[in-house]
Amino acid sequence: MQKGKPAKKYSQAGRVHDLIRLIEARHGVTIEEMAEETGVDRRTVHRDLNAIHEAGYPLVSEWLTGRKVYRFLTRFKDVPPVTFTLQELVALSFFRSQLHFLDGTPFRDDLDAAFRKIGSVLPPRYAAHMERIAEVSLPLLQGRRDYGRVAGSLTTIRDALIYQYRLRLTYRAPGKGRSTTYAVDPYTLIFYKGGLYLFGYAHNRKALRTFAAERIAGVELLKERFEIPDDYRPGDRLKGAFGIVDEEPLAVTVRFAPAIAHAIRDRLWHPSQSVREEADGSVLLSFTAGGRMEIVSWLLSYGAHAEVLEPACLREEMGAIAAAMAERYRQIPVSPP
Repeated sequence: MQKGKPAKKYSQAGRVHDLIRLIEARHGVTIEEMAEETGVDRRTVHRDLNAIHEAGYPLVSEWLTGRKVYRFLTRFKDVPPVTFTLQELVALSFFRSQLHFLDGTPFRDDLDAAFRKIGSVLPPRYAAHMERIAEVSLPLLQGRRDYGRVAGSLTTIRDALIYQYRLRLTYRAPGKGRSTTYAVDPYTLIFYKGGLYLFGYAHNRKALRTFAAERIAGVELLKERFEIPDDYRPGDRLKGAFGIVDEEPLAVTVRFAPAIAHAIRDRLWHPSQSVREEADGSVLLSFTAGGRMEIVSWLLSYGAHAEVLEPACLREEMGAIAAAMAERYRQIPVSPP
């Protein structure tokens, strides 16, 4: 609040009315500007913003020229019609066909609704062409997760991400018989290997945590807003991970046999990687990344074609796994009943 400016004496309804007019009149308004305009503190402004959202206004926040501002999602009267070329529509239709891993989630429902709106205004010939294009690709999603049973939780999470509401989240961690409840500020939804993960600040642990969507047992939307830290960048948080597990990085070097060298050489596995070709046709892939379990799982997918050279601890772990597998296959299998 501006020093020396007298506080305005009026009800929350009056403040909310003024805030709605203020937000509509500007491209974006900061909490400080709203507090100065209405003569109240930041906490009161947050309560008023909650009331505005609950009244049905599509209130969102974003960073604009280094400032966090609030605005309404769309001012419909000011938005010109959006037009697409046939090529752009075909591209949208193609990528839609690749998103079957979202089946059972509110994101798939929203996507289908958007395409129904597009199709309703297209000439029949264009609409038929888009449907044909959607069938020219066939995504094969082995081991796809079933999100049908957590669709309600994902709908709540979607709304919390849009409007920055805190969540009370009940989570079943793998290997544990009981669930744990967290108070979470949801920051980012991550798509990784056909799965959905929520990345956010867990107040119970006072740290950032990753939650697999299919292990979420329940979600409650709390009537409390949060603010994402100014220095938070999801890409920066995970750039040192091999996947989505942010652990102490390992300096890894792996030799891949000539038979699969082409499959390793032509792909980007990690931003830190370097690839060196050997005289016998094999390749050495080196990178520095965290996420030991993910690295081990990836290496096992190549079987005897991959040999860990360093670090020694990872080589020993892979050797122990290989020995255990060899012992298992030396045993005579027991026929199922």
